[in-house]
Amino acid sequence: MKRMLIAVFAAVIAAANVNAQFKSTYFTVDEMPNGVVFLPEPPDTTSLLFISDYTMYMWGKTIRNTERGQEAIDHIVTSVSKMAAYFSKPFGMTISRETTPAIYKMLVKAIPTIRLGVIKPKETYMRKRPYVRLNETTSVPEEEEEARNTGSYPSGHAIRGWGMALLLAEINPAAQDALLKLGYEWGESRVIIGYHWQTDIDAAIALASACYARLHTSKEFLDDMENAREEYERLSKAQTASLLEQH
Repeated sequence: MKRMLIAVFAAVIAAANVNAQFKSTYFTVDEMPNGVVFLPEPPDTTSLLFISDYTMYMWGKTIRNTERGQEAIDHIVTSVSKMAAYFSKPFGMTISRETTPAIYKMLVKAIPTIRLGVIKPKETYMRKRPYVRLNETTSVPEEEEEARNTGSYPSGHAIRGWGMALLLAEINPAAQDALLKLGYEWGESRVIIGYHWQTDIDAAIALASACYARLHTSKEFLDDMENAREEYERLSKAQTASLLEQH
């Protein structure tokens, strides 16, 4: 009886974990676009495309000891709260759980959903990261061991960055160029610090766009996005009124 109760308890906990994971995203992995089907395979090391990858890797190394190289290190964050701090400047408003709860709520669920898109191609190809293949170090050596045996293609960081840019540009179209610039640089930073090849970034951008489109088939997401836009409009008007009062 005791063993049976333990087994039942374990099953309940497992089911709860699955449900919690599902509720943390708008879709499951299998419901998201499958990059293995529509993206090209990562280039073979004997191909001209890999030569381009290697050239970009070498370019990245020349950038590391510059201000842009430091920015690339700063971009290693993956949590929505920390990413929001960087994207707040081009967005024109501080994004956080406290200041923009509706926007934050949508991002906390949408970014992990978009990130699901890299799981299948990463597991399928298990491409070696630049520093692993070339037996070199990176700008962030403390994370090398943890990432060593994870697939490089496509980039999980880049899909988050481009996804964040697309989502925020939908809320504030006037800031779209600045947001997309940061979204692109977010992926470029992975090349600079030596964790990804350029084709990893290119694939992630394409995949992020496909996942972004899939999000718009979810009524829950559309409702959350509408709430986010309404919140932005309200706060933006209040921000403008405050500035006018000061003058």
